[in-house]
Amino acid sequence: MNSQHIIPLDYADLALAYSLILLTFAIARFQRAGNEKQFLWASVRMIVQLLAVGYVLHLVFAIENPIPVILILLVMAGFSVQVLAGRVKHKMPGFYRVVGGAIFFGCGVVSVFFCVIVVGFTPWYDPRYLIPLVGMIIGNSMNGASLAAERLSSEIAERRDEIETALCLGATARQASVEAIRSAFRAALIPATNTMAAMGIVALPGMMTGQILSGTEPVVAVRYQIAIMCAITGAVAITTFLIVHRGYRSYFSSAHQLLETPKES
Repeated sequence: MNSQHIIPLDYADLALAYSLILLTFAIARFQRAGNEKQFLWASVRMIVQLLAVGYVLHLVFAIENPIPVILILLVMAGFSVQVLAGRVKHKMPGFYRVVGGAIFFGCGVVSVFFCVIVVGFTPWYDPRYLIPLVGMIIGNSMNGASLAAERLSSEIAERRDEIETALCLGATARQASVEAIRSAFRAALIPATNTMAAMGIVALPGMMTGQILSGTEPVVAVRYQIAIMCAITGAVAITTFLIVHRGYRSYFSSAHQLLETPKES
């Protein structure tokens, strides 16, 4: 089996597949779920975005230059912060600075380590490797980052009396909020933990499935999937660690006084 045996999908096939989205819309409408329009708009946005990315990548793959590749990665990271902001209802002070810095640094460090040292493809900016791999790292880190930011805000709001009491007894901002930090970090790792626990038995991951469909030997596809999952988990850990340990300080003044609990944005 090789890549020439891939069954192509034309727009008629995509239209048939989209009928399942319409079926879901009809069921949601029947149930009066209330989010039918948002769901339908999300599906249209998905199609437009993916088709646009497909044509852009087709052009980038033909250009042997690192600049377009780097620009695409920066745009992906920037949009990830914006999408993440839409998920978090209660935003910490300095949200974009804290979360944006964590995403860029955490995902950047892990991406360089994974792509340059672990996989080691050449040239280092090969878009066929770099863009999909970094995209998976950034995309999965978003889930952990949003959970960390949301949970940290919720924990500090719920523990406000406890934190203020600790501050009155002489505790520092970090000492008073240590349980909130731990809870937020623990919550951020739950999706990655659940995914790893179910991978291979309950579900076949998308990257592995795609490689097998393209003709890659299953054992090779499994090795890539294990490696990218390790990279994703590492990126989630670093990103969320930075968010909770930099973010909690935004709730306190320089004199270690708890500021007003953030209200829903």
